[in-house]
Amino acid sequence: QVQLVESGGGLVQPGGSLRLSCAASGTIFSINTMGWYRQAPGKGRESVAQIAAGRGTVHADSVKGRFSISRDYAKATVTLQMNSLKAEDTAVYYCYYRDGRDYFGQGTQVTVSP
Repeated sequence: QVQLVESGGGLVQPGGSLRLSCAASGTIFSINTMGWYRQAPGKGRESVAQIAAGRGTVHADSVKGRFSISRDYAKATVTLQMNSLKAEDTAVYYCYYRDGRDYFGQGTQVTVSP
């Protein structure tokens, strides 16, 4: 089992920044992928960014140049730095861990509004 605990999120004005963090614990294997996806009301799930050792990072076109994902492998954490936020970034953001098994965090709300 792997447990994921997210932190960060909240309300921010357009153009502002937020930082999401996710800490993994439990039976973690060295070869894995961690990342974030989001889901806005009435919309489907969208992959935002992911990072894996030896394979680098992948960011959705909608967030390239604004969001940046990073990992601390020693602490088993993944961070999503979100800059230049837009109203369309409003969603619940979920952290995930994947190594053949899939685990998800509980989600954290990000609201971008004046």
